[in-house]
Amino acid sequence: MASVLFLVILLASIGAAKSGKKIFIRRIAGLNAVDEAIGRATEIGKKVLYVPGSQSMDEIQTIASIAILGHVARATARYGTDLDVPNKDPLTFASAREAVRGAYLAEGRPDLYREEMVNYVTYDQFAFTAAVSARMIRERPAAIFLVGYFFAESLILAETGQSTGAIQIAGQADPTQLPFFIATCDYTLIGEELYAASAYLSREPALLGSMRAQDIAKAIVILLGITGIIAASLGATWFAGLFKTQ
Repeated sequence: MASVLFLVILLASIGAAKSGKKIFIRRIAGLNAVDEAIGRATEIGKKVLYVPGSQSMDEIQTIASIAILGHVARATARYGTDLDVPNKDPLTFASAREAVRGAYLAEGRPDLYREEMVNYVTYDQFAFTAAVSARMIRERPAAIFLVGYFFAESLILAETGQSTGAIQIAGQADPTQLPFFIATCDYTLIGEELYAASAYLSREPALLGSMRAQDIAKAIVILLGITGIIAASLGATWFAGLFKTQ
């Protein structure tokens, strides 16, 4: 029954989005700051550094990061800003290169695309961290994006980036690394904000409808939970019985 209800909500939300109805999505500060950060880099003539995490394409956070990279690359192509995307994993490197190439083609600026924009550094965790940190200090990019799955290198990269004075936007769903990004970055995409980024930035009806359906489903679950707590507190056991399974 719950699956059928969610399917109905999902189809109705996608239909509403495709019909042109305005779908409300709360503002996400980190995503709203993307164009601001790239605009600043354009104004002062410095590059944008985008690090898509340290994991491969079998990690959902890496997939979300590549989607955001596509939007960032379209903006750098539009403004003529230099983009640098260092990679640790070979598969992520290949995916990032295709995403950036596609973004420049979509913006009609294939002449600005260069293969070395997306580069492979090394698979070793701390050798990669040292190389990217040195690049931050040496080239001093105006905007730094640390979006994806990071481990112990998160604080090293974020602190180094902060020392250069760059605008830093981070995104991570792992609670063990989030505090480091929150403490050192200007904006941080927390948990589901990272996964919602592709819908938020692209405004595609199917993605917006899916996001809206998930939010409605969460609201229903929260409401049922609160109702259950109140019912149990009043001694009404019949409400909990509605959700028993055989």
